[in-house]
Amino acid sequence: MAEKEKTRYSDEELEEFRQIILDKLEKARKDYNLLKNAITHEESNDTEDTSPTFKVLEEGATTLSKEEAGKLAQRQLKFIQHLEAALVRIENKTYGICRETGKLISKERLRAVPHATLSIEAKKRRK
Repeated sequence: MAEKEKTRYSDEELEEFRQIILDKLEKARKDYNLLKNAITHEESNDTEDTSPTFKVLEEGATTLSKEEAGKLAQRQLKFIQHLEAALVRIENKTYGICRETGKLISKERLRAVPHATLSIEAKKRRK
């Protein structure tokens, strides 16, 4: 008798992915908070104790680094949102199903990119 192709991951497999996502989510939230603090806490990069000559240069560098931190924080927040959406898919038991092909995304891909919604096959077709 031919083995039927799996249409979804088992509850045990979903639990494994849930743990991976929760671990990544915890780290992502910590990183996001660090970036947010870097943007909002001016004292950490203040120039009060430097000579006036370097103050302008340091303020420019501080502004630039805050802009970079802001961009990184935005990317991190987007990553957090994707991970949270993946947790919802796990609860709905739709996690790991490619939204284009309807087939299961490989475990290897999901372990590397746990918020993936496209299989490698579908991703290649998009390029």
